[in-house]
Amino acid sequence: MAEKVVTELSQELVDFLQGEKLVFLHTTDHETGAPNVAAISWLLAVNPKLIRFAIDPRSRVVSNINKDGRVSVAIPGPDSCYSISGVAKADTERLEGVALNMIKVDITVDEVRDVMFYGAKLSAEPKYVKTYDPKLAEKYDTEVYTALKKG
Repeated sequence: MAEKVVTELSQELVDFLQGEKLVFLHTTDHETGAPNVAAISWLLAVNPKLIRFAIDPRSRVVSNINKDGRVSVAIPGPDSCYSISGVAKADTERLEGVALNMIKVDITVDEVRDVMFYGAKLSAEPKYVKTYDPKLAEKYDTEVYTALKKG
């Protein structure tokens, strides 16, 4: 059976990416040209063709994107694992209303693939625990998602 490739997120994926999810961002290292992977969670689907995430402007991810904007995002869930490819553009402006020094990055979606191996489906989402003050974590989450939704 041929692999199904589509050019935008399904409504199910858009809905899934409306809050904290553990995803893996793949960029090309700006110095070595080697693959680079970063785990991120402050990400949301704005619409079927646009994904936005928040990141510290000092992150290596930003340098990588500024040199080569081609990226992919591996998303475990819902039920499967998806690879979303596109072109990222890092903003230079600090996210307004966010206590942390963060910028937004927009990814224009070019391709969505279901990359789960044959005969399997995910039975649970990956879980993680924040290891810093829960009230501070909630404050940052609220600030970041409010800013990302504003655009």
